[in-house]
Amino acid sequence: MNATVAPEDLVRQLIAALGADSVSTEEGRLGLLSRDVYAQGGRPLAAVLPRTVAALQTAVRLCAAAGTAMVPRGGGASYTDGYLLAAGGHVLLDTGALDGIEIDTVNAVVTVGAGVTWAALRERLAAHGLRTPFWGPFSGLVATVGGSVSQNTLSHGSARHGISAQSVLSLDVVLASGELLSTAISSATRHFGPDLTGLFTGDCGALGIKVAIRMPLIAANASFEALSFAFDDFASFHELLRLAALEGLEDEQFGLDRSLSQGQIGKQEGLASRLRIAAEVFRSSPGVLAGVRQLLRMAAAGDAVLASGAYMAHFIVEGASQADAAAKAGRLRALALPRGREIANSVPGFVRALPFAPLTNILGPAGERWVPLHGVLPHAAVAGFHAALLALRKRRGAEMARLGVWMGTMFATVSSTGLLYEIALYWPDAPTPYHQDLLGDEHLRSVPAHAANAHAAALAAEVKRELIELFAAHGAAHFQIGRAYPYAGRLDPAALALLQALKAALDPRGLMNPGSLGL
Repeated sequence: MNATVAPEDLVRQLIAALGADSVSTEEGRLGLLSRDVYAQGGRPLAAVLPRTVAALQTAVRLCAAAGTAMVPRGGGASYTDGYLLAAGGHVLLDTGALDGIEIDTVNAVVTVGAGVTWAALRERLAAHGLRTPFWGPFSGLVATVGGSVSQNTLSHGSARHGISAQSVLSLDVVLASGELLSTAISSATRHFGPDLTGLFTGDCGALGIKVAIRMPLIAANASFEALSFAFDDFASFHELLRLAALEGLEDEQFGLDRSLSQGQIGKQEGLASRLRIAAEVFRSSPGVLAGVRQLLRMAAAGDAVLASGAYMAHFIVEGASQADAAAKAGRLRALALPRGREIANSVPGFVRALPFAPLTNILGPAGERWVPLHGVLPHAAVAGFHAALLALRKRRGAEMARLGVWMGTMFATVSSTGLLYEIALYWPDAPTPYHQDLLGDEHLRSVPAHAANAHAAALAAEVKRELIELFAAHGAAHFQIGRAYPYAGRLDPAALALLQALKAALDPRGLMNPGSLGL
């Protein structure tokens, strides 16, 4: 990456080509954009906001000619150093202005700009009674389609339709040379010869910058049932998740342990928040009576439902009619009740009403710093990992308690073949400019304030490293790999050689998000 153009000359070229309003070198702005939820990266040379694909291509060509590294950034909700480059001196390419949406109802395809948020896409498609099969992560108010496809993610629609990559037909990608590559051959199917689209899903921006994503459309079902079950032991809880996924009963499903249920998920501040939830629950219900019944159930359950068991499983079952949804719900109860007990459906009812809640969970329920880690485990490996995690918590327990470090766990099935085991790690520490920018003063005043706490932060970092090693030891796969999870070193030698050859062909100078995926 030997520069052939001085940094200040590259900035001048970018401003001349794209306009001053598309190029920022302001110190505070660069400082903010060089942070993610967890870490601080090196300072970029400049942040560029291209407003068209052609403008992005121009910016990439200028950076390539200068030998300057380029790092793409989507909604900024990463926590795995995905858009952080420790060395700094790079150009950060923000795709947020690429926000077009083209809906083709006849062919059931939507073409989405990389900067479109999942919440914005859902709103546009709802007017047509349509949705994409996978339709966004919980962070969809800020998470973009391009970022999610680059990182891979799951949540809404995943139980039936899989992760974000499985809802992509084709992509347009700007390569490190500035060339625009399209993987589209037919709008009817992705699978026409070798899967070229799959090469760029989950690449964390190492192979190119997504600018357009084409996804299939399906009818949005208004009929649904929300169900919740509590379990006293992990084995029974996991077995229900596995069996439900095997039968493909639910549209979405997630599980929580008691600490996370009572902390992050159960936390709702103030009357205004509760009234807004009630309004959304009523609006999202299939009918007036269904809405009234749901509100009464939630009111009767109160917060006690959040402590109903050691583990709680939540499901949203959709149907072509209410009878269809009820039949699926009945089958789910038949699987669940021999292993656990049904509880009030407040949590999935809330999620159905507000699928994209504000990102207040980037701080803990008592204002703590937060970082999640996850692994997708084969079902046969889940029990062993769970036991190893309990052993780690016991070994580290006294030290964690002394410094106020704690964790909670969340779960979701990944089709029928694996379980997402997510660990949320919390520690008392001062919020960063990232939290200030995303949450604002009003929210920060509503939670306890913490001073900078180097000892707690260091312990959290140690536990985080141990957890990543523990996942690897049990054969876990990961989404949002970035620079946090090992990838290249875990590949079969022949597969690694193929990936390295692909990287060299698309990015011979190693300028595109260097270090991501271990490349």
